[in-house]
Amino acid sequence: MKLHSKKISLALISLLLVSSCKKDDSSPQNPPDGNDSELITTVKLSFVDSAGVEPVRQFVFSDIDGDGGNPPTVFDTIQISSQKTYNVSILLLDESKSPIDTISNEVLAEGDDHMFFFFHAGVNIVSSYQDLDGNGIGIGLQSKWVTGGLSSGTSRIVLKHQPGVKDGSFAPGESDVDLQFQSRLE
Repeated sequence: MKLHSKKISLALISLLLVSSCKKDDSSPQNPPDGNDSELITTVKLSFVDSAGVEPVRQFVFSDIDGDGGNPPTVFDTIQISSQKTYNVSILLLDESKSPIDTISNEVLAEGDDHMFFFFHAGVNIVSSYQDLDGNGIGIGLQSKWVTGGLSSGTSRIVLKHQPGVKDGSFAPGESDVDLQFQSRLE
């Protein structure tokens, strides 16, 4: 009987040791992320002349297999007119899925956690936000680009995912999109 009791005690102790060593996936080192980042394969920029004179211009970045792998299949140069004001909309897609997933809808729905940033170097463009989140901070799916004189350079477009830390600054969060387009004002 004592031998049987010892075996049962050893089995219980072993069971407790094994279960107490089980990895806790919700530990602070591996917190659950309710917002897994989506694959963004395509970014489409649509420029509408605010005066309604020019036709709509569209510029695309497309890398269907995502980062790594094959190079982008399309990476347009932004070519717009000088001395104009454009209303710019950004469309984000995941074209690796069928049907195609429109990621812009998620960015808009989670506007309090997302923000585009626009950095222009060497090209005379000033960008401003036309859409705001619930806290009055820009999102950037809709923006206004005012162009100056003839010039060329780059326009860097960065989408930051900033859950719980969005404050209008670039620093917090992670980049979901970071593209540097060649830009030219004609």
